[in-house]
Amino acid sequence: MTTPVITQRFPGRSVLVTGAGTGFGAEIAFRAAQEGARVGVHYRSSKDGAERTAERIRAIGGEAVLIQGDITDWDDIKRMADEAFRAFDGLDVLINNVGDVARDQMSWRDITEESINHVLEVDIKGTLLCVHEFGARMLAQGHGNIVNIGSTVVVRGSARAPQYAAAKYGIIGLTKSYAAAFAPTVRVNVFAPGFIETEATLKRDDWKSGRGDKLRSLTPMGRIPGPAELAGAALFLATDDAAHMTGGFMVADGGYNMIGA
Repeated sequence: MTTPVITQRFPGRSVLVTGAGTGFGAEIAFRAAQEGARVGVHYRSSKDGAERTAERIRAIGGEAVLIQGDITDWDDIKRMADEAFRAFDGLDVLINNVGDVARDQMSWRDITEESINHVLEVDIKGTLLCVHEFGARMLAQGHGNIVNIGSTVVVRGSARAPQYAAAKYGIIGLTKSYAAAFAPTVRVNVFAPGFIETEATLKRDDWKSGRGDKLRSLTPMGRIPGPAELAGAALFLATDDAAHMTGGFMVADGGYNMIGA
């Protein structure tokens, strides 16, 4: 892995990242701050993690605002949006990172109705309502960018957790719908990472028992990245360089799927 060159793509702009207390969300929030953004650090229950993310941002001279809320609750999302727009006097970028991958489920045979309901509620309903509420406010202010974190699970499906693959397909549909509805004022895109070695992934039994090694061998780039390595790519979709991209689906998976025309 080469050390990334940190450029200032968001000087003076405001970026809110959902689920920024841990994992990928924390790294996206920190990278946004490194690139000059004022950052909203959202969390639902991991307040300690959110405070750690905020401390990292402040340690490099950045501005961080903690915003708590449950994205499965529409009223909570409305309140979060109002708080963010007040805190930053508007909002330039929303990164919808929160999602449930049914991590504890090791086989389709173990699926439960409770898990189906929860994954669809968080991944589809939660993402849709965040796009709806934050996007409506961005339309009113006259500009904005939304990046929904998807997954390459939509390419091959998931024999382990079908509800997760179904949910990530739903994110593509809602992204295209709102991209059409909000154009040309607000852009809405999907960033789809492949496998990421987050702390939670590294603790999984299947990962430790050989799945990680197998996936590395099948990836042309020869490795599975950590979340910090992909944070800049996720943010690219919200930059001026991506100004003509909306309703898109951008993949960063080390060549594992090689999807396209």
